Amino acid sequence: MHLVIDVGTSGIRTAVVRPDATMVGERYQRFLPSSPSPGAVEFDAAEMGRLVLESAEATMSEVGPVHSVGIANQRASTVVWDRRTGQPVGPGVGWQDLRTVGTCLVLQGDGLRLAPNASATKVAFLLDQFDPDRSRDLCFGTVDSWLVWVLTKGALHVTDASNAAITGLATVNEGRIVWDQLVLDRLRIPAAMLPAIVDSSGVLAPAVALPGAPLIAGIAGDQQASLVGQGCVRLGLTKITFGTGAMLDMCVGPTQPSFGKRGSSGSLPVVAWQLGGVPTWGVETIMLSAGTAVEWLRDDLKIIDSAEASESVAAACDDAGGVFFVPALLGLGAPLWDYGARATFVGITRGTGRAEMVRAVLEGVAHRGADLVEAAETDSGRSIETLRVDGGMTANGVFLQALADSTDRPVEVSPVVEATALGAGFLAGLATGSWGSLDDLAATWRPRLIVEPSGRASARSQWLRARERALGWFSELSAIEF
Repeated sequence: MHLVIDVGTSGIRTAVVRPDATMVGERYQRFLPSSPSPGAVEFDAAEMGRLVLESAEATMSEVGPVHSVGIANQRASTVVWDRRTGQPVGPGVGWQDLRTVGTCLVLQGDGLRLAPNASATKVAFLLDQFDPDRSRDLCFGTVDSWLVWVLTKGALHVTDASNAAITGLATVNEGRIVWDQLVLDRLRIPAAMLPAIVDSSGVLAPAVALPGAPLIAGIAGDQQASLVGQGCVRLGLTKITFGTGAMLDMCVGPTQPSFGKRGSSGSLPVVAWQLGGVPTWGVETIMLSAGTAVEWLRDDLKIIDSAEASESVAAACDDAGGVFFVPALLGLGAPLWDYGARATFVGITRGTGRAEMVRAVLEGVAHRGADLVEAAETDSGRSIETLRVDGGMTANGVFLQALADSTDRPVEVSPVVEATALGAGFLAGLATGSWGSLDDLAATWRPRLIVEPSGRASARSQWLRARERALGWFSELSAIEF
């Protein structure tokens, strides 16, 4: 039995993964970031830690003792805390935060290209605010590192290779992921505040903050955990997780992708997981706004009462009536990587109604999914025959059919909505003997549904015309390159 702690952008999930690859005792609490100013995305790290312990204890009380703990987490979100007190020195800075765009542009002019959603400039931002002379004894961590610190009551300061490689602070040296001293020096980040980089699966330390002190044995960034949770542990297997944003990840094996920080079609090289000090690599393509677009319909436009209602409202029309939506609320990721792009509706007429608008949003996210597939295939040189998917949007049948149609390939839907949590449990169980090998994990894949393309004429070319209109609205943001 393996407790999983999955902290995403919008909430905290705990559950127990059993040896038969099922999950029980699942609990979920919304934990939304705040936006105190335009472009700012913050969270209360101390409250996050408290809620994680509360939820984990409740799950264990329901299910019973567990052998180990696996952690999956939103990546690149940044926490800085005092080593002696264990208290955060300021707010956690979310991965979507854009306050360091100016810093990224300055660094770009100096030949150092960093993405504003990576951790690197966020750490420097927090240090400039709370330790400008770099004299305090502070710790930096992504969410996984912070949670391990909380669970071990400060005994362990680590991060796994899949998270470290996303921070913008790491490099590859003789096949291993290590901290990049050149970047640290440029941003004035003391190396002493960084966590040790460890394997994604392996026994680390007891979680003494939990009943029975189960062993922490698995850590991975949420997208890599989802890749494992959907059994994509063989070359070429690919998944997309449709959460707040959406990320496609493909397993490409032990050889690092040939491109550097970014492929010609916008793909990023990522560490899928690390075992025995050896990384397995992946290719990742990113959509910055997916479920966020549905939340926007619900919370801001208020034209749907719930995210679930988007399916029935969209199903009230056979098509979007020539309306197209580009989900660029936070800019566009792959393949174009335009942070200055903005969300766009085109084709609206006097006859356009609520149903058409909602359907256009779902279809727009599906077309961005097709963007991710096309980018990953181009940069990896591999064909994606079948697409595996998970995340909250995969409960929406209209969206799933739109995704199958826009990508023109079968879509296999995860048996659990959040395969991220399942993957964290797999990594913990791999370390403690519930599964003997990665092949055992691959064998667990049993999709709950397979959605085939409908054969309807694709509107892909028209949607791509709409995408062109979304580009470049804020030229200073569009100038960011990494």
